[in-house]
Amino acid sequence: MEDIFEIFSQFSYIGPLVVLFLVNIMPILMPPNWLILSSFYALDDSMNIVVLTIVGATASTAGRFVLKQLVSKFKNHSNNNMSNLSVLGNYLNKKKYGYVISSFVFGATLLPDNILFVTYGLIKAKSIGMYVGFWFGKLLAFYIMLTISPAILTPFTRIFEDRLVGLLLADGLGIVAIIIFAAIDWNYLLNERKIKLIKPRIWWS
Repeated sequence: MEDIFEIFSQFSYIGPLVVLFLVNIMPILMPPNWLILSSFYALDDSMNIVVLTIVGATASTAGRFVLKQLVSKFKNHSNNNMSNLSVLGNYLNKKKYGYVISSFVFGATLLPDNILFVTYGLIKAKSIGMYVGFWFGKLLAFYIMLTISPAILTPFTRIFEDRLVGLLLADGLGIVAIIIFAAIDWNYLLNERKIKLIKPRIWWS
């Protein structure tokens, strides 16, 4: 893993751009974006933090865009185009800044944004606001993490080796969260303000 970072770090800002883009296409089993970006900065602290932050936010957003499109295409194999999750999509569509706010919160915090874009793909969300909010959220998060990384962060490769089980566990919990998310009766929750669980319908017809 360390060799991979050293290879890509030779290409200046192109390195983190490519790595973060590829990582964000994957829905699971990937390390946090800020750890990857901080590792590139640790290998070459001559990089400009502002430029690196913009590169990271752009690469992450582009990767999540591709992930969302892939999930949407896979969803086309289902005959059920109006799933339970579509109710949530319709609700967000009616809110002026619904997608912007939700994407910004996931992008700016440690919340698993892979779950967010898998959900966006499942409900076939089409608002540009989801990408705008996510980009600005990542911009804020990356700038903060890169600013404090010299003082509190160790190289990503060491963290990855020591915490592989933790990463796998986190992604496993993420899959469970997607299933629970799909099992919520969103029509009942949004109208009655009460939680009711139903049989989740995600990819099957």
